[in-house]
Amino acid sequence: QVHLVESGGGLVQAGGSLTLSCVASASIFSLNPMGWYRQAPGKQRELVARITSGGSTNYADSVKGRFTISRDNAKNTVYLQMNNLKPEDTAVYYCNLNVPSLATDYWGKGTLVTVSS
Repeated sequence: QVHLVESGGGLVQAGGSLTLSCVASASIFSLNPMGWYRQAPGKQRELVARITSGGSTNYADSVKGRFTISRDNAKNTVYLQMNNLKPEDTAVYYCNLNVPSLATDYWGKGTLVTVSS
């Protein structure tokens, strides 16, 4: 069983920064893509950023230039550095581990980010 635990959410003013962390309990972390998703009230969950095992990244257009995803395979941890936060970034942020070989996705329980105007 794989467990993902997010941390780092909180309340921040517009223009501020936060860094989210997600620690995976299993070593398969290092072999597979990781992602951050978010879900705002009344909206569907959406991809924010994704990073492959080799370090290639892609971002949602709405966060390009403001957010940076990175990973530390030695620590089984993926990060999301969020700068210049906007009220529309307010959401619950979820960590995702995608394991194509098992056709399985693992999810954390989420961490709430609230950006005040």
